Amino acid sequence: MDVVRIAVVGAGVIGLSTALCISKLVPRCSITVISDKHTPDTTSDVAAGMLIPHAYPDTSIHKQKQWFRETFEHLFAIANSAEAGDAGIHLVSGWQIFRSPPTEEVPFWADVVLGFRKMTEAELKKFPQHKSGQAFTTLKCEGPTYLPWLEKRIKERGGLILSRQIEDLWELHPSFDIVVNCSGLGSRQLAGDLKIFPVRGQVLKVQAPWVKHFIRDENGLTYVYPGASNVTLGGTRQKGDWNLSPDPENSREILSRCCALEPSLQGAYDIREKVGLRPSRPGVRLQKEVLAQDGQRLHVVHHYGHGSGGFSVHWGSALEAARLVSEWAHALRSPALKAKL
Repeated sequence: MDVVRIAVVGAGVIGLSTALCISKLVPRCSITVISDKHTPDTTSDVAAGMLIPHAYPDTSIHKQKQWFRETFEHLFAIANSAEAGDAGIHLVSGWQIFRSPPTEEVPFWADVVLGFRKMTEAELKKFPQHKSGQAFTTLKCEGPTYLPWLEKRIKERGGLILSRQIEDLWELHPSFDIVVNCSGLGSRQLAGDLKIFPVRGQVLKVQAPWVKHFIRDENGLTYVYPGASNVTLGGTRQKGDWNLSPDPENSREILSRCCALEPSLQGAYDIREKVGLRPSRPGVRLQKEVLAQDGQRLHVVHHYGHGSGGFSVHWGSALEAARLVSEWAHALRSPALKAKL
């Protein structure tokens, strides 16, 4: 087998970054990204794209920190290059604030972001309802800019990007040797995974160019995240809700909560509502699987279930997924190993 044919199902930040990592790590392969939705119509386009990790109960903290560090270092290098504007990646400083002292004085990711420290008394005066807080600088990744940039990189490396609805992973056999499942919520159907469920997130994208610092309240339900072209105000976490239509009551609540933190947002204009369904499960699924049917075998790598933390760990977990794909590719090229598959 000279060229290993690889299909990546899903074209959000997880699918595209995985495809790009595979193209860099796996020699002599062809890559095709297949999805029924592409930017600007993916969940990743709605996400704020702030690198502040979400904790997964069923994934070890060591693993989560590794993914976050690899993602942060990769994006930090881009943010400090001439590519920063085209990629939609920039540094942003701000505050995470608490009404009562946080259960975790120093989060596991504190030494990955820049300049993590406790907020001063002077800073806390800005938030009279809050008793403590943390200040740091992190990265923001603008999905509607970053996803086309990833697509471009994949195509430059010879990859194809196709629009097609996949109902069953077996549709891709025998055209592909390895299938990488980055379908997010689609994995309920494609992988029969009932652990994955939607957590509906509604946000407002507003014009408030005077807001320069991010504000994240408590557990991150309410936040103000300034970006390159707008400010993202959030949010909601509605488990099991599949509704993609904006809810006016949600919008009123979000604006009210955000104005309580940053009163100047009462002057925000050009308010647009966006809704995305986070693909949530207790832990990211990142594993190999061999599917068997009628004497045929399909080699699969699953990589999905990042919930609200996809941007924070996408490159680190994509590197791990690419290593699993590399193991399959090596085995398929080796007659001795292939016989055991």
